[in-house]
This record gives sequence, C-alpha cells and structure tokens, in this order.
Amino acid sequence: MHTLKRLSVRLQARLHRLDDERGDVPGWVLVTLMTAGLVVALWAVAGPTLTQVFNDAIAKVTGAI
Repeated sequence: MHTLKRLSVRLQARLHRLDDERGDVPGWVLVTLMTAGLVVALWAVAGPTLTQVFNDAIAKVTGAI
C-alpha cells in the first residue's frame, strides 16, 4: 500500500507541473505570423523568377531545351 501512495503522490506532482507549463502562446503566434509574412513578401518579390527557374529546370530534364 505504501508503494501505491508514493506513486499517487508522484503522479499528482507531475500533473501539477504540466499545468504550470502552458508555454508562451502569444510569442508562438507572433513567430508564426511573422514567418507567414516573410514567405508572402519573398514570394511577391521572387515569385516570377522562381517560377522561371523551375520551368527551365523541368525543360532541361525533359529534353525540351
């Protein structure tokens, strides 16, 4: 019975620690939004060039050039 009580106490302590570790949700939201903004900005600037590079590479592989 003593072992069961120790196990119960350890489990309760672990669950209590998990409740305390909620993380930094606003920080992760900000990082995600900033990353998405960077991707959109880079795609707007380099999109046509990247598309042309891709099309040229596919054409070379398929023998169209």
